Amino acid sequence: MTRDMRLWILSPFVISLLAWHLPARAEPSLVNETGTDQLAQDSQPESLRILVTGDNNIYYVPDTSTGIVTPILETPQSVQVIPRQVLDDQQVLDLDEALRNIGGVSVGSTEGRGFQVSLRGFEGVPVFRDGFRLFSPNGNGDAAGQNFPEIANIERIEVLRGPASAQFGQIDPGGAVNVVTKKPLATPFAEAEFQIGSNGLLRPRIDVSGPLSENGDLLYRLNAVYTHEDGFRDFDQDIERFFISPALTWKISDRTDLNLQLEYLDEQRPLDTGLVAFDDGLADIPQDRVLGELDDKISSDYFSAGYTLEHRFSDNWQLRNAFRYIRDADDISAALSFPFIGGLDETTGTLNRVFGEQKVTNTTYALQTNAVGEFSTGPIDHRVLLGLDLARYELKSESFTDFSLRIPINIFDPVYGAVARPERSDEILSGDTIDTDSLRIYVQDQIELTDNLSLVAGLSYETTEQTTTDLIDETKSTQNEDAFTPLIGIVYQPLENVSLYANYARSFLPNSVITAAGDPLEPEEGDGFEVGVKTELLGRRLLATLAYFNLTKQNVATADPNNPRFSVATGEQQSQGIELDIIGEISPGWNIIGSYAYIDAEVTEDNRVEPGNLLPGVPEHSASLWTTYKIQSGDLSGLGFGLGFNWVGGRQGDLDNSFELDSYFLTNAAISYERDDWRFALNFKNLFDVDYITGAPRTRTRGIEPGDPFSVVGSFSYRF
Repeated sequence: MTRDMRLWILSPFVISLLAWHLPARAEPSLVNETGTDQLAQDSQPESLRILVTGDNNIYYVPDTSTGIVTPILETPQSVQVIPRQVLDDQQVLDLDEALRNIGGVSVGSTEGRGFQVSLRGFEGVPVFRDGFRLFSPNGNGDAAGQNFPEIANIERIEVLRGPASAQFGQIDPGGAVNVVTKKPLATPFAEAEFQIGSNGLLRPRIDVSGPLSENGDLLYRLNAVYTHEDGFRDFDQDIERFFISPALTWKISDRTDLNLQLEYLDEQRPLDTGLVAFDDGLADIPQDRVLGELDDKISSDYFSAGYTLEHRFSDNWQLRNAFRYIRDADDISAALSFPFIGGLDETTGTLNRVFGEQKVTNTTYALQTNAVGEFSTGPIDHRVLLGLDLARYELKSESFTDFSLRIPINIFDPVYGAVARPERSDEILSGDTIDTDSLRIYVQDQIELTDNLSLVAGLSYETTEQTTTDLIDETKSTQNEDAFTPLIGIVYQPLENVSLYANYARSFLPNSVITAAGDPLEPEEGDGFEVGVKTELLGRRLLATLAYFNLTKQNVATADPNNPRFSVATGEQQSQGIELDIIGEISPGWNIIGSYAYIDAEVTEDNRVEPGNLLPGVPEHSASLWTTYKIQSGDLSGLGFGLGFNWVGGRQGDLDNSFELDSYFLTNAAISYERDDWRFALNFKNLFDVDYITGAPRTRTRGIEPGDPFSVVGSFSYRF
């Protein structure tokens, strides 16, 4: 679908939907700034209710929808929630920008194929969409990275640090990220926005919702967005995304709800291998220089469909059943460098490459059933979560790469197009499928021993069968794994607004990658403990969390240094550190979100990597701060300002610690004005045009991703 066709389709759709909504305008008191509907969930008991926010410009979200819905102050682990208001104030365009607000989190792009999240020093942290895992191979294998989620359809982002969660299976010791999508609203709501910015950014967006029936038992929501961007790198291929997501809620009865949701994303972007290491640092070349070919590209198709059925037997018991089908397909055509074909000759500056041609498809079928209930045994109250998950993940990777056709390029004086890109052959030269079947049963009990002392205990059992098939010689290998993963946590509240907590948990994560010999890796296993303190300040409008953690995991998948299309396992990695987070409202109109993290992450046991080597892409120190103020009264009422920074310390570039990435300090600012239903905003990102590298590289010649230079994003929105 071309850019003009997308705009042609989207424009009349926007106009007709907004015009339809105009007579049924929502009252501002019923729908907050994020479009969250308070009335839609008033019928649910407080302990079972998914979070709703009733105040405008909310930063501090006091509850989380992960696991049993519980106030964050009563949860025995560090949980940070990035609400929609932060995304809007910062004009966030991708997940990387959003997660920069959380200490100890970094996001690296996998050459345009998606992203990988690093949390508490560990890469490959799983990302969930409304509790369903966005499956991708962990490690840096043949197809790494989850597809870029569309920010426009996100209500909030929940970051769970550490493995202490019974609801999420196949979790990493570092934790997990749960992306919560927008849901249909009971009151009419419509918003149109147009963003324009540096590097050719054009981004029209609509978000409409409301009832479809007179009695309000049928609700809908529609989010649609088109994005075009040139990017600051010198590719011929622009970034184009078209996203649409309809959702429907049917209130079958006072106690039963059925939610249906569909997401479709069509995207084309350059496949960007980034910069290269030179000696113990980076090559001295411009940040925008392309080291592949200018027409390198990746085309992606993402489709998700599913339902969530909830039934409340009483005020204390609820049953939930949900299903998701997810298909994520990538088609890659790019000039790529591999160590086994010579890599970079640092004497001459010649980078050896081949034309990489590949198709990768991830397919997920996932079914979840759980029950949440409250009861008492004498003076002790219980909140129990019981669940069963079934899932099948299918990964298919087909490569058409001819390694005999070399296309060298000089990184200091590149000449593009010296070798014509060959037509893709119908013959698959290498490929495999990895099918993973998973069954998980879990139970968690949150026990209130006294008014200020609670205990959380959980146990999960998971069994997986993984079959790997070579598409060329049709050989198969199968491995079966199972594991019990316990968790235990305790929360003590000496004061109503202060909690002391501690937890211990183990983790289990199958490795959906293979070695160069075609053998699947054994699953990753890990454990960790955490202690911390949380406090709500300023009338419980501001949350501060201080945590110490110590985590270990074994059999970690990482890129094979001789052939990064495949993976090898490191023996054991350990990460420990301290995190400080603060979020909320200091005074009316003045909001803040900030973080600091100290992380000591290293290899502790390995046959290949020197023990004591630091984990790549993990800074010892990092910090961020973002604060906004909106004038509350007078002639300038509605005028707002924002200012913030992101500081990331120096990092190692690879597991061998053969090169380093410099520290960086980014400054961001914003100005906005709101009047009635109108809003104008200007955001200035990387204000002082700092050169920096994001995420963690794959090798010395792959995945060293330069960050965006100074850019401006302007927006105009109107709410009906």
